[in-house]
Amino acid sequence: MAAPAPHVARLATVEASFRSLAERFLGADPGFDASWRIVLGDVGHSWEVRVTADRARVRKGATSRDPDAVVGTDAATWIALRRGELSAIDAFGQRLLDVRGNLDLAIAFAGFFALEDGRDPLLRFHAIGLPGLDLSALTMGAGPDVVLLHGLGGAKSSFFAAAAALARHYRVHALDLPGFGASSKPAVAPYTARWFAETVRGAMDELGIERAHVAGNSMGGRVAIELGLRHPERVAGLALLCPAVAFLKRTYHPAVRLMRPELGLLPHRLVRAKVAEHLSSLFADPDMIDPAVADLVVDEFQRIYASAGGRIAFLSSARNIYLEAPYGRTGFYGRLSQLQAPALFVWGSHDRVIPAAFARHVTRWLPSAEQIVLDGCGHVPQVECAEQTSDLLVRFFADVDALGPPAVDAPRAA
Repeated sequence: MAAPAPHVARLATVEASFRSLAERFLGADPGFDASWRIVLGDVGHSWEVRVTADRARVRKGATSRDPDAVVGTDAATWIALRRGELSAIDAFGQRLLDVRGNLDLAIAFAGFFALEDGRDPLLRFHAIGLPGLDLSALTMGAGPDVVLLHGLGGAKSSFFAAAAALARHYRVHALDLPGFGASSKPAVAPYTARWFAETVRGAMDELGIERAHVAGNSMGGRVAIELGLRHPERVAGLALLCPAVAFLKRTYHPAVRLMRPELGLLPHRLVRAKVAEHLSSLFADPDMIDPAVADLVVDEFQRIYASAGGRIAFLSSARNIYLEAPYGRTGFYGRLSQLQAPALFVWGSHDRVIPAAFARHVTRWLPSAEQIVLDGCGHVPQVECAEQTSDLLVRFFADVDALGPPAVDAPRAA
């Protein structure tokens, strides 16, 4: 008997993998309900998968329900994903996945199902329950713990490439801070560095993390510093990517103080073109951004900002960053000098938001910190200079691990 044609055998393998999804379902958080359309262009078929807390349903072809995410790929990539030969983050980074809709959900799909040989998935998205809110988290890899914190207006997706690189050596947790991404967006919350830092500490408690390396970009960098100042025993090494340190010249300080974040309760939207323009301004070379990815990021920001909680979180966080006092009794730089964890500051030579010139203030107040300026890089080095930044993080955390845990003093007053 003649062997089946290659495309027939490939389709049979794909169909078998979809048929077995329901029995390999690992469950979802209570109340979860999402659907995906998986389109495999080279075999000319699509499937729709709907996941609720305790059930996964698979149907071939389109259904009447609008999916939350549409994922286009080829049969070989799909099979590699199901066999655990490739993570969804790596596939997305290599542009083997064409995503429309919710990026978080598109990447999270594989984490709901055991691999074909029964192994755990390469990554999991899950909710961390804290008093009054839930945090959305991505966890992947094994080893010492690393926590990744995104910047203002961003989400954990900005750390996907770094998470994949670090997961070869560490157990990585990329969080959506409250008010952003898929996490809760309380309308009544302070959205200060201290509040964010205490929230991250609570998330570490829930995840059973006693001590972790922490990397943060922009606002996430400021939160990481605060966590290191308030809970030095919980932080191994701090990698601070263009962190939102205190501004010295605050020209608009009186006007910003008068602006009330509560105005976010009033329904309004930001013009899409302006959001796209701001996104481009974060990069030294905007052409480095894949246009399809840029569209996803802009769409995600607009979706979140469309909610009152999302608007208040964004406006409150931005206001608090700008108004932080650089000097004085509780000023940022005096407190920075008390940071005990080994720290790496990474600046972008073309960062228009937090210029690399801030490095001289860090040198003055925290001379023990290592500082690196990435040439031709903007405000989001983990995206624009992904490979270089990931290598820096791996090297720095390995150096900190080699030194072993230092003696930690109790936090001191500013």
